[in-house]
Amino acid sequence: MALIASHVPPLLPLAVDLETKRVLKKLATAHRALAELKGAAGLVPNEAILINTLSLQEAKDSSAIENIITTHDDLYRSDDAADRFASVTAKEVYAYARAMRDGFQTVRRTGLITINDILAMQATLERNQAGFRRLPGTALKNDKTGEVVFTPPQSYDEIAPLMANLERFINGEDTLDLDPLVRMAVIHHQFETIHPFYDGNGRTGRILKEDLLGTPVLYLSRYINQRKADYYRLLQAVRTDGVWEEWLIYMLDAVEQMAGQTTRLVHRIWDLMLDHKVRLRRELPRIYSQDLLNNMFSHPYSKIAFVERDLGVSRITATRYLDELTRIGLMRKHKIGRESYYMNRALLDLLGNVQTV
Repeated sequence: MALIASHVPPLLPLAVDLETKRVLKKLATAHRALAELKGAAGLVPNEAILINTLSLQEAKDSSAIENIITTHDDLYRSDDAADRFASVTAKEVYAYARAMRDGFQTVRRTGLITINDILAMQATLERNQAGFRRLPGTALKNDKTGEVVFTPPQSYDEIAPLMANLERFINGEDTLDLDPLVRMAVIHHQFETIHPFYDGNGRTGRILKEDLLGTPVLYLSRYINQRKADYYRLLQAVRTDGVWEEWLIYMLDAVEQMAGQTTRLVHRIWDLMLDHKVRLRRELPRIYSQDLLNNMFSHPYSKIAFVERDLGVSRITATRYLDELTRIGLMRKHKIGRESYYMNRALLDLLGNVQTV
């Protein structure tokens, strides 16, 4: 089947009134939900606990949109630091989480997202340095019928200036004073439409979206995964018919709903940490430390090596700590091959049932 004519999006900023009455009303509730999430996240004294734990949830859900499916068990049995993974798909998910954390730290450090930063995200995801597409032939097809539904810009000479324009828009030039959430939704759409890479565009675009939000624990892929048909339909409706309002409402609803869900999850995690802290102090006062508690919640599946590394203790001491936690029921020991894993069952149950939180 011959490719349909490629779609080259207009340069940003758009000559369109994006902040309609409906959008402004939705912005108010989305910002209120984000503010509540930021307040909840501040309860947890070590930000890394939420980032490490929840980034894997986002990576898992975002990868599932691209049919990269893995299980919680495979994720938590893997060791990214040691480059040991329970499955190929778990390795893909960890690469996503690493790219997302690196991107967020870059934004926090520099306040910018450059083309080089976007290239670095994609390189981490795909483990190559292919860069922007230089060969024509890329087309997005219907998974079931094989029909071409969208053909992005084909020429490197089109892609490079579009990405340079997007970089300027991302970093605050010519934004027409758009609300940050509207700007995020426009940037996400523009990136997905440019589709600059041979592979990993969807995941890179969703990482970019999270970095733009400036909140390290708000992850929208669960919402998108549950409404995938609407996501792709609305992406295309903007391209073909300029239907921006419905796309913006969809993205703002994602922010509002997932901020609320994540706020409730953070409160539940914090309550669980306090419960574990009380039990540790009461039943294991000799080994209690905030670092040990943090380790239990940074790694829902912990290992002796994790405790050694995080607490700076010997292997013998780390083993004793985990065995004591298992004895009082705060952890559950699970042996796979020669290696022992120690599960924070209550945290795993909470993360596994996040939709009911």
